[in-house]
Amino acid sequence: MGSIDKYIFRTTLASFALVLVSLTGVIWITQALRGIDLMTSQGQTIITFLGITSLVIPALVLIIAPIALMIAISHTLNKLATDSEIIVMNAAGFSPFRLFRPFFYATCVVALMVAFIGAYLAPDGMRRIKQWDAEITADILTNILQPGRFAQLDQNLTIRIRERLPGGVLSGIFVDDRRDPKERVTIIADHGTVLKNESGSYLVLENGNLERFEAGKRDPALVAFGRYAFDMSKFSNQGRDVTLGIRERYLWELFSPPNDDPIFQKLSGQFNAELHDRLLSPVYPFAFAVLTFAFLGTPRTTRQSRNFSIGGSIFAVFGLRMAGFACSVMTVKTPAAALVQYSMLIAAIAIGLWMILGGIVVEPPAALIEAINRSNARIARWFGRPVAA
Repeated sequence: MGSIDKYIFRTTLASFALVLVSLTGVIWITQALRGIDLMTSQGQTIITFLGITSLVIPALVLIIAPIALMIAISHTLNKLATDSEIIVMNAAGFSPFRLFRPFFYATCVVALMVAFIGAYLAPDGMRRIKQWDAEITADILTNILQPGRFAQLDQNLTIRIRERLPGGVLSGIFVDDRRDPKERVTIIADHGTVLKNESGSYLVLENGNLERFEAGKRDPALVAFGRYAFDMSKFSNQGRDVTLGIRERYLWELFSPPNDDPIFQKLSGQFNAELHDRLLSPVYPFAFAVLTFAFLGTPRTTRQSRNFSIGGSIFAVFGLRMAGFACSVMTVKTPAAALVQYSMLIAAIAIGLWMILGGIVVEPPAALIEAINRSNARIARWFGRPVAA
């Protein structure tokens, strides 16, 4: 790699890193704010909150990296064009395809990173999020039952405590249990403690009243008790068995899922769509790089506008990505849609390479320029300004 190649390679990767960190940080903050209740309602520390939410970053990078590469290549080419370096290199014998070589090297680095993230890092992060969330939720009596808050542990089970006293004593306990459609149980106790043993987890309530409303009966049954054990084993065992979804599967697990996997039997189409998305994720950086360079990499003087080429590259890249998302959704029910996605990427790369090899300069049509000039002239006359010759 020559000195010019190293210069362009370093500039592109530095711009890519800056854009990637900036975009990922902004999107990560918006995603993290949705999970702020992890600290408020479940009593977790800021370290736990940041640890869990940061595990989603690889999944964000998987989507953002190709777009960040496109922005980095656009910035580098614009910098080279502004300093007339592309003109100088072209005059020195650099063809557009030769100039594309350092950008290709940078794209290979990004594609390898995206391939590793898609195959292992992103699903591993999602898997850790699920396991960590299950472990936090498992110890409900410690983490979720916060003083002064109504905690809905199940669809029809609500518990509230007034305060926590020294020694693990819970004061002012209210329980509303409507899980059994035939009856509703409401419990109010002065205080209680948590008991865990081999049989399970129990909330031992003391000095309270139990009110049971049975279906078909007008009057409730009211019982005063000195000591009552409310079974919480169902909730404290939640974190022991974690069912992995499709996004939590590694790439090799998507290739050959077990035939008796209940999720695969139920969602085989989504398995297929996810597999093709993972396989194509390293290809998108190449398609974006080729299209961006095809629109912006040809030599131009500083008097030639690049706005149309910049707009065309953005339209081509985002149109290709949106079409890829659409094909991915369609692949769930129509497996042949995956072939359309492969064909689009191959066609985009082929067209871009053809434009680079041919040195095609993307410029707006003459009719469009004339229409814009006429429109500007009419606007200038409306405001009473002289029209430039």
